[in-house]
Amino acid sequence: MPIEVESPEEYGYARIRCNLSESSVSDRRLSDLGLTISDLTLLYGEHRGRERLRSLIAAEGTGIGRDDVLITTGAAGALFIISTSLLGAQDHLIVVRPNYATNIETPRAIGCATTHVELGFDEGFRIDFERVAASFTPNTRMLSVTCPHNPTGVMYREAELRRLAELARRNDCVLLVDETYRDLSYDGALPLAASLGDNVISVASLSKAYGVPGIRLGWIVTRNAKLQEMFLAAKEQISICGSVIDEWIGEQIMENRAAILAPVLAEMRRRRQLVADWIAQEELLEWVPPAGGVVCFPRMRAAPAGGTEAFYRRLLDVHGTYVGPGHWFEMPDTYFRLGYGWPTASELEAGLEGISRALRG
Repeated sequence: MPIEVESPEEYGYARIRCNLSESSVSDRRLSDLGLTISDLTLLYGEHRGRERLRSLIAAEGTGIGRDDVLITTGAAGALFIISTSLLGAQDHLIVVRPNYATNIETPRAIGCATTHVELGFDEGFRIDFERVAASFTPNTRMLSVTCPHNPTGVMYREAELRRLAELARRNDCVLLVDETYRDLSYDGALPLAASLGDNVISVASLSKAYGVPGIRLGWIVTRNAKLQEMFLAAKEQISICGSVIDEWIGEQIMENRAAILAPVLAEMRRRRQLVADWIAQEELLEWVPPAGGVVCFPRMRAAPAGGTEAFYRRLLDVHGTYVGPGHWFEMPDTYFRLGYGWPTASELEAGLEGISRALRG
């Protein structure tokens, strides 16, 4: 995937002064969380994940119990398990696009036929329900969406999410909702998607909102016991169980999630406003304001000086600033993903200035 080949981890963080390509809040240290790892026994943990951890996750959803939760190796591991368990070359998938690459690339690698429901800038990246309804076939196994959306930050309304769940149910398929940014919803979180029906699967992780991608902890939530059994079997083939250390840390974070999230949300609202003020003054760019997450997807009103390739090269080489070009999401490079949660405040401001300067050559 281009997003992996060209990631800042691969390119080298030391070569970037203002990293506006990341899709999470700033990375935390254990000391930031007030944690010291206890004397854990490094055994095979419970295959489904620690009971207390699963109970804390389940408490977020009405009618969800701990046995409806499976701990995975990040949201990426969850998405891989779901795709490889449910989809084959004879099946059909409907997926919104642009999207996080894993939601597209793993089904593609399997050979699953895919219909992309394109989200358009001029429509505010709102989903076209008529297009979705017309995309179902007798072989459709899954409808895949993200909310809050990556890379745009757009969110569904609760009625829209329920409508998607009902569309999937009427067509005898599952609705997969990648809700990794759910805890970063600025005007209130939607219901946990898996609480909307037995045919709905929620996927999330601690990586984005909590700044701990290094512990590799995510989860699958579904009330469908048959699906849970299938996903557990897949996990056992891949890793047997999760990391004892990762799950212990995750449990401490979830125990204290409200206190951790409150200052994060306040700071991300401030940063979103900073980006909004910059966009309002930047005549060469336009955007759809994000309602959740820590990313947005601006569009250039016209090709930049020298073209997009020259812009991205100039942005990095001259201004030390890195963003996610549109081709990471199979979109034109006149779009780019801008992450405003990961850099320091001063790096964010310098990076925005660098973008403005690079656009003009």
